[in-house]
Amino acid sequence: MSEPTGWRRNARIASMPLVAVVAASLLGQLATFPNLAPWYAGLVKPSFNPPNWIFGPVWTALYGLMAYAAYRILKLTPSPAQRVAIVLFYAQLTLNAAWPWMFFAAHSPALGMANVVPQLFLVVTTAIAFIRLDRIAGICLLPLIAWVTFAASLNAAIWRLNG
Repeated sequence: MSEPTGWRRNARIASMPLVAVVAASLLGQLATFPNLAPWYAGLVKPSFNPPNWIFGPVWTALYGLMAYAAYRILKLTPSPAQRVAIVLFYAQLTLNAAWPWMFFAAHSPALGMANVVPQLFLVVTTAIAFIRLDRIAGICLLPLIAWVTFAASLNAAIWRLNG
């Protein structure tokens, strides 16, 4: 069977990161929503804790940017650098999907911290790998770096306030 060309090839390539980020989002929601009340609602939170409604739109935008960035990298001619970048992408996405299970489902800000610190490192490393291959793909991950940095600060503050 011959390799698909044109829009079919692009659709196949786009479906891989799109399916992965949708799966990560759904897995996160499964762990988060049942634990918002009463557990999360009962935690002491820092003054910079945003309202719960902010998280959905922010993560929707971030997941869209992540999928688009990975699509741009996957479209490139295969190379060792491209393979490393994609492995990093899926590694950070795996930690992203695991965080709600560690923080919300396990009711453990400490476990959340054990996840979010290496997750931030992987997001930054992924962005660097992406930007070296495709500037736009790397730039698409900058909001994710900002948000995961914020999330790490929020996680640390919640852990400190409730430890």
